[in-house]
Amino acid sequence: MIIIRAFIGIDFPDEIKNNILKLQQSLRRYALKGRWKYVDNFHLTLKFLDKINISQKEKLDEAMKTMVRSMEPFSLSISGLGIFESRNSIRVLWVGLSGEILKLKTLQKNIDSLLKPIGFQPEKRSYTPHITIGQDILLEQDFNEIKAKIGKPKFSPIIVENLYLFKSEQIQNKRVYTKVSEYKLSL
Repeated sequence: MIIIRAFIGIDFPDEIKNNILKLQQSLRRYALKGRWKYVDNFHLTLKFLDKINISQKEKLDEAMKTMVRSMEPFSLSISGLGIFESRNSIRVLWVGLSGEILKLKTLQKNIDSLLKPIGFQPEKRSYTPHITIGQDILLEQDFNEIKAKIGKPKFSPIIVENLYLFKSEQIQNKRVYTKVSEYKLSL
């Protein structure tokens, strides 16, 4: 039985990814250490599935395709920077989102509910939409001071028309995300 590590998410156009990369690079100048995400891996996770088998993937694909038929595309924008902290460092450094966030959060809750009968438990934590750009970061000065220096990012709006099932694998010591299914919002 083939098993893959997977998640459902939103991909972004290259223009947006490259702008996020520029923002990441401006933050890296202030970092003493950290793990930085590759530009190709910038995405928005809606549901982390962990390990799934082929049977689960088929059921998931069918359920997701049915759900998105009744959904219309929506708009998001990159908006600000944030962190999830641990004791001595920044566990996650992220780019936030604005726009039709209520639609996004409703979508995430619907995915949680939809996939529970297939064997995927709903997320216990409150959903905070974000794009991870770095992990285990140690900065040379206060995050809020750096954020003020960098200023608020300005990006073009993102029209979300597709969701994807991504496979996550380690290839030559690099995390690689590959789209394995597409779910087109088509109302």
